[in-house]
Amino acid sequence: MSTISIIGSGGVAAAIGGLAAKAGHAVQVMSRDAAKARAPAEQVGAGATTGTFGAAPVGDIVILAVPYSAVLDVVKQYGKALAGKLLVDITNPINSDFTGFLTPEDSFGAQEIAKVAPANATIVKAFNTQNAHVLAAGPIGGHPLDVFIAGDDAQAKARVSAFIDSLGLRPMDAGRLIMARTLEHACMLWLGLMTRSIKHTNFSIRVSLLG
Repeated sequence: MSTISIIGSGGVAAAIGGLAAKAGHAVQVMSRDAAKARAPAEQVGAGATTGTFGAAPVGDIVILAVPYSAVLDVVKQYGKALAGKLLVDITNPINSDFTGFLTPEDSFGAQEIAKVAPANATIVKAFNTQNAHVLAAGPIGGHPLDVFIAGDDAQAKARVSAFIDSLGLRPMDAGRLIMARTLEHACMLWLGLMTRSIKHTNFSIRVSLLG
């Protein structure tokens, strides 16, 4: 089992933390607001701890579970404390009216994070296409949720895949980190379906294997 540090205190942070604790991982929650960090830590239970925001995370895997609008400043503030860490980017750089992206046209969220992270940190995109309450609920009709991942480091992706699998979810490797752009667009697809066709958030995007 691994030690997982989660930077953030929102619904996805609590969902991943809860699944991780249930799977036997040690969980650390970190937030600018210590009280906000305690809330998901208490929700996670199973001995989850809180950490000082900006201090070196204890986790083998560090999950960036803050909004994209804040994540670059967060990574900059942590600075060298993230050196050598495996950073899991779950963010989506989508504007508030769901009409476009907050990133430069020639870039994407995970790449912007990589620019401000320590040079020896490793970035893997994952979890960005899953809604918090659906993720927390786990398998649907006996089928595990798909978690799409992208990254340039094969060993890092293998570690993230093993972590995802331990949560009862199905890791789906989408390729190199540049595919994170496509995964961020997949979240835009999810938002379009939610607002125009499905009209609720109780669904997920998954791969169905035929035959």
